[in-house]
Amino acid sequence: MKATYKKYILNFKRPSGTSRGVMSEKETWFLFLEENGKTGIGECGILRSLSIDDRPDYEEKLKWVCQNIHLGKDQLWDELMEFPSIQFGVEMAFLSLQSKTPFELFPSEFTNGKKNMLINGLVWMGEEQLGLLQFIRQNFDAKTIEIRVDANGAFNSNEALSKLNQLNKFELHSIEQPIRANQIQEMKLLCQQTPFPIALDEELIGVFGIEKKQKLLEEIQPQYIILKPSLVGGFKGTLEWIAIAESLNIGWWITSALESNIGLNAITQFTFTLQNPLPQGLGTGGLYTNNFDCPLEIKKGRIAYNPNLVWNISNLV
Repeated sequence: MKATYKKYILNFKRPSGTSRGVMSEKETWFLFLEENGKTGIGECGILRSLSIDDRPDYEEKLKWVCQNIHLGKDQLWDELMEFPSIQFGVEMAFLSLQSKTPFELFPSEFTNGKKNMLINGLVWMGEEQLGLLQFIRQNFDAKTIEIRVDANGAFNSNEALSKLNQLNKFELHSIEQPIRANQIQEMKLLCQQTPFPIALDEELIGVFGIEKKQKLLEEIQPQYIILKPSLVGGFKGTLEWIAIAESLNIGWWITSALESNIGLNAITQFTFTLQNPLPQGLGTGGLYTNNFDCPLEIKKGRIAYNPNLVWNISNLV
């Protein structure tokens, strides 16, 4: 088996305000596996300044993976514990290589076009967004439009509950990460007192091992957790979090970490197999000018896979 990698820069259609500030481009890395005339492709979707593996030796670790690809998916995953985005890329590349086609990793009624999934929009919270929330609620009730907001850890822990009480009038579904991560006792108390559900996001990043994951969720007891496979160790890491959350009656949903359509496709197919009825955060494929043509389509708040459309990754290979 031969393994290689390649860096690719995704260009936003317009400068986009995200939890990492305003971005005009995003780097991503692709891992290619070749064996017996077949090719597999995986995306290592690092998100600079947020991914725990945003470190100077990132490319060196990709080189190491290529040199040690003979170890196989499972052993590589264990060795890459501190590089969750590469764990995701390795899992994806091996699945792609083993699949009938490189991009149909989880065959289902989703990939054959018979079923689709609900997706959600998200408001990144700031003072200027209060007017948007007011406008939405003046025109649409909570049954018509469900609103999720993301504070990105911006609230001071001493004023967070007051902020949540102010936001409660907008009948929000939930708020993501109201205070910055690693304030365990403050977040625990906030989850106990909040007038509407809190979803942990950044809080999960860099938490390795089932015991530490269990301890975190048992301590904080959030209403929801949000899972980005590129940031939490790929499919295996995501499933670990889900198993623990469900044992504690904590809800969850999956979102992208601004991957290209190649990574987004894998995450979407995987998410469909889990049959979570909540809307998922998978509507990010249209952000870039140089994304890859693919069968994913978004219509009326749902994401679908149109098997009549073809992949085009000519600008990558």
